[in-house]
Amino acid sequence: MARAQGARAQMALAFETVYGTPPAGGFTRMPFASSSLGAEQPLLNSELLGYGRDPLAPIKDAVTADGDVVVPLDAEAFGFWLKAAFGDPTTSGTGPWTHEFQSGAWTLPSMSIETGMPEVPRYAMYSGCVLDQITWQMQRSGLLTATARLVAQGETVGTTTSAGTPAALELKRFGYFNGSITRNGSALGNVVSADITYANNLDRIETIRSDGRIDGADPSIAALTGSIEVRFADSTLVTQAINGEACELEFGYALPSGESFTFTVHAVYLPRPRIEISGPQGVQATFDWQAARDSTVGRMCTATLINDIEVY
Repeated sequence: MARAQGARAQMALAFETVYGTPPAGGFTRMPFASSSLGAEQPLLNSELLGYGRDPLAPIKDAVTADGDVVVPLDAEAFGFWLKAAFGDPTTSGTGPWTHEFQSGAWTLPSMSIETGMPEVPRYAMYSGCVLDQITWQMQRSGLLTATARLVAQGETVGTTTSAGTPAALELKRFGYFNGSITRNGSALGNVVSADITYANNLDRIETIRSDGRIDGADPSIAALTGSIEVRFADSTLVTQAINGEACELEFGYALPSGESFTFTVHAVYLPRPRIEISGPQGVQATFDWQAARDSTVGRMCTATLINDIEVY
């Protein structure tokens, strides 16, 4: 009997035309490191009395389908997750193409994602997937990954794939050493690590249905937050925090072959941090920043991906 192994797991993704309805084709094979995407339906204990000490059979509760997918930050596949987070990009160029994703869209596309374990076999299709949150970290070393939190409508399990033969992408992965951070156009030095979290804050439409699924997941007020840990070498960031001013932070990655990813946060506000001296080592300060809509640009953030993909 075959046993399921993560090494043989597969993931395919396609955007839906109708929410909750998997498309007949157009799936793309997606690289991923781990996935907790799944559906669960808890049982409710019987509260009835008069039948002795042994309980009656439990009752099924509503279905919840959601989970996290850990994916690499790469030059091609990451564009699908950016489209899920921000909506359709504005694409320009003639190859390589420049895809510009902007925050503030009123509607977000839904996806169908199939995870497969061919040795069982088990192919689970999650329809109506909407991206709730995406987060990643910048640091000096390690594997650069992002975590996408998804809300799905439901799960359909079969013994054969419904994704056909997914299109393959060339994996061109960014690394931490490809990264850079700028503040108002100038390199920001002494940065030890940084965290970026963009959330759509989805509102699940939990109506009464015979199948126990949700009717949709609508985006509400977005949030863009993070933290920057720096070696305390000057008072630039502290002064900005005290004055209550905003700055523009740009987090970028570039490959020698020309592909790049730039995430620009147009209006970043910093809190006044506590500067602690914890020992003889260097003094560090952590700024838990928040972003807001920039009145000049007209949005909160812009993600720009340059690669060889013509259309997302």
